[in-house]
Order: sequence, then C-alpha cells, then structure tokens
Amino acid sequence: MDATWHAADFRPPPGLSSRHVQTLLPRCLPRPAVDTDTESLELPDGDFVELAWSQPEPSRPDAPILVLFHGLEGSIESPYARELLNAAAGLGWRAVLMHFRGCGEHPNRLPRAYHSGDTADARWLIGQLSHRYPEAMKVAAGVSLGGNMLAKLVAEQGGRDLDLAGAIVISAPLDLAACADTLSQGFARVYERHLLGSLKRKMLPSLARGELPLSLSPRELEALASLRAYDEAVTAPLHGFDGAEDYYRRASAGPLLDQVELPMLILHADDDPFMPPALFGRLPAPSPSVRVELGRHGGHVGFVEWHGRRLHSWLARRVARQLEAWARPEGLAGWSTGQAISRSGS
Repeated sequence: MDATWHAADFRPPPGLSSRHVQTLLPRCLPRPAVDTDTESLELPDGDFVELAWSQPEPSRPDAPILVLFHGLEGSIESPYARELLNAAAGLGWRAVLMHFRGCGEHPNRLPRAYHSGDTADARWLIGQLSHRYPEAMKVAAGVSLGGNMLAKLVAEQGGRDLDLAGAIVISAPLDLAACADTLSQGFARVYERHLLGSLKRKMLPSLARGELPLSLSPRELEALASLRAYDEAVTAPLHGFDGAEDYYRRASAGPLLDQVELPMLILHADDDPFMPPALFGRLPAPSPSVRVELGRHGGHVGFVEWHGRRLHSWLARRVARQLEAWARPEGLAGWSTGQAISRSGS
C-alpha cells in the first residue's frame, strides 16, 4: 500500500461483506429522523438551489458548519444524507445539504442541469455561508458525484480562496470515464439503469416542451442505453462540453489531487461496484494535504457495520470522528504530516 494510502478501520458484519450487499443495505435500514428547513438560495445566473438545514440549529453564530453535497440524483432523502447530517448535528454543528439544481422539490429555472464538475454553485454557497457565519469553522463533505465535485473545487481554488477548514470525499468517481465504463458491465448495469431512469424522467418534460437546447427527441432520449450515451447526448452539449470524453476529462477530479492544499480525507472501498479496480493506481499521488483511507469492503457509499448491537453506518461514525478531530485546536495543524489523524490502521 502506498505511503499516502491508509487502511480504513471498517469491518463488515459476517455474511454482509459483498460489494452489492453493502451498496444496497443502507436503503433497507431505518434512517435517522432528521427535521429540516428548506431554503431557496438564489444564484448569480438567475437560477436557484434548495438547501436543507438540519433542525434545530445551534444558537451560537460561531458553531461549526458541515456542508454536504449529495451524489447523482441524490437528495435529503438519500440514506447517507440523513446519517451524515444527524451525525454532525449530534456534535452541535450546524448542518446543511445543498441540492444540486433540480434535485430538490422544484425544477430549476434555466435550460441546464448539473454535472460532476459543476463547482460554481458550491463555491457560491460557501461564499454565502462565509458572509453569514464569518466566525464559524466550515467543513464540506461530498458523496459520490458530490465528492468528485468537491475535490475538484478544492483543488482548483487552492487553500486560501475557500472558507473551508477541510473536506471529506466519500466514494467519489474520480476517474469519470473509467467509472462510466465500469457501470456498463455485469451486475453494475442494475445501478446504471436505475440512475439513467431517474435522469431521463427528470429531463423528459423539459425536452418535450422544447425548453432545452438539444437536438434530441423524447424518443431518442428514452432510447439512450448507458450513462456514457446520456452524457454524450445530454450532459455534454447542455453544459458546453465537446462530447462525453471531453466532459469526463475536464470534470474528473482525480488528476487534480496533487494540487489539493486544504486538509482532505478521502474514504473509498476497493470493492466499490461503481469504480474500476485499483482506482487510485490510475491517479497521480495526492498532495501531502490528502489522506486516502481505503476499505477492502464497503461497496458504493455502503460501509454498514455492526456497532452498538445493531447495523450502523460506519461512514457516519468515521465522519463524526473526523469532525471532532478537526474541531479541536490542534486538529488541523499537523494534518499534512499525518499527526492529527484518525484511529484507523495504516
């Protein structure tokens, strides 16, 4: 194992180590009851995103803040979203999830959607939080697509241009082309069909009304059989890319990990069915600011463990542990040298 990679301390329960069991199990377990208030945040281009704020909020204006970015077609209803917001709120943090455009309760206004490299809205939100809560420490976490987006944002902005103390990246498709190819093979096609169906259902009404600048009919949209085909016909032309390959190349955060300046924790499973084997072997060595924790098991945003006499989210425990560590006065000072770090083995 490379010196910059560390073994995650995740251990699946006996009989529940399969990548697909781990991926699907969170959808079958009870989810924390999280009360939220919704805010519509206006964006500079005239569109908006919906924010879900965990309630009740801390009364202190300097309470630390967790900003969460969900995955492809995710929302506040995603199992991991409730687990992570609940974990942060339990520590006394202010916790908020940003829905990507069109992923909240209402369709977005402009003839566009969102994508894996779409960092502008997240950057705008973090700037707004900086104005509202200038004294609060802020940490961002991104899951799957949201993780790639967050890693790209942090790498491109540098350590001084974002009001973030740290970032946590979970099960992120850091090589988008390789991940798209992986999802088109074997049992992973089940996940691809599910995601593709959701994307098509959301896009179809706007396409049928002629609101999108696409040379694509509703019937042709329905016929798209893979995420790569969808990205070629919809994502790329809708967002100014020259085809799917150009989108994957320009939006993938993996090649930028050596440029990360902020403390970043990456949590990943070697058996993630959304990813190619040995994903990090395809990428440049990350900067000293990045700690990669790899689990032998865990699936895609799974990491379900036996803890406290029940099945439990290891992700929520691990993220909470990191938030606690970073909130301590010495928590960030030694991060790049590996001193202020988790209890996981290496």
